[in-house]
Amino acid sequence: MRIAVVGPAFPYKGGGAHHTTELAHRLSAAGHDVVIESWKAQYPSFLYPGRQTIDAPEGEPFPATRRELAWYRPDGWLRTGRALRSADLVVLAVLTPVQVPSYLGILRGVRRRTRVVALCHNVLPHERKPYDVPLMKALLRRVDGVLVHSEQQAQLARTLTARPVTVAEMPPHLPARPVERAAGEKVRNRLLFFGIVRPYKGLDVLLRALAAGPAEVRLTVAGEFWGGVEKTQELIRSLGLADRVDLRPGYVPASEVPGLFADADALVLPYRSATASQNVWMAHEHGVPVIATRVGGFPDQVRDGVDGVLCEPDDVPSLTRALERFYAPGEPERLRSAVRPVDDTPLWDAYLDRLLSSG
Repeated sequence: MRIAVVGPAFPYKGGGAHHTTELAHRLSAAGHDVVIESWKAQYPSFLYPGRQTIDAPEGEPFPATRRELAWYRPDGWLRTGRALRSADLVVLAVLTPVQVPSYLGILRGVRRRTRVVALCHNVLPHERKPYDVPLMKALLRRVDGVLVHSEQQAQLARTLTARPVTVAEMPPHLPARPVERAAGEKVRNRLLFFGIVRPYKGLDVLLRALAAGPAEVRLTVAGEFWGGVEKTQELIRSLGLADRVDLRPGYVPASEVPGLFADADALVLPYRSATASQNVWMAHEHGVPVIATRVGGFPDQVRDGVDGVLCEPDDVPSLTRALERFYAPGEPERLRSAVRPVDDTPLWDAYLDRLLSSG
């Protein structure tokens, strides 16, 4: 089958680019003729205030990658669509409604000459704008099928389109390899919050729980701050946590990720809302337990009391109790001993089957 995956790839960074690239590799390994249609300019800078690209690839780039799309060139959207008429399947990787105008241009070029599936990482953003719903309706009503990563997202997609909606668990697409952890490793009294810092991820909840929880525990926050770091710094000062929180603002290269996890007793995911996330898989790949809220796919990935601890979202007392549970005598060691890297082959096999049968 001739398949085109339209989405970000190197030099773009982050989970979307990793997923697009790994998907192309997996489809190619399954015997399909695959190309990635990627971007030379994905978003205007005022819509994405963080760093968009990186200098060195994280993982193996996909060789058949074209980078002709630009947000400011509608003629290029049409040209790409016309070029994809000969494909058997076009997969549109949807990360944000901001992409919709370009994808509608591609669809206009395709003119329904081939099957098109919208692969939605998020059907709608966690923090929404007035234009998000009408844009996503316009896209999802023009494709042949929609693939999402949870049943909750499927229910949301079905409110926007009558097209078939398929659910497939997002499989791991991890670029960084772990550092070997020594047997019987001592508790470090350090937690990790990792990734882009945005309001829905609940860092403020974690900081308040940290202030109320075990006094000897420290926290590392590593990642880009969406909208600046000043409010977080002010909250840290007001909570008296200046000597217990290590802020490392900015994009974290893949080469530095293993060291961050090696220094942590647990990864904390205090999200107010979530869809699918690679962070649990990433922590487990590095031998680290997870403390997470009961949102999105976390309850299916984290076994409460076995390889991590679950708590309620947007609930400081609940997260405080989770930190206390985790740091009860002997618990960090016991939970870490049960952590196992996920076997990604069955997950990818099921994912490709669902994708190829969508629409």
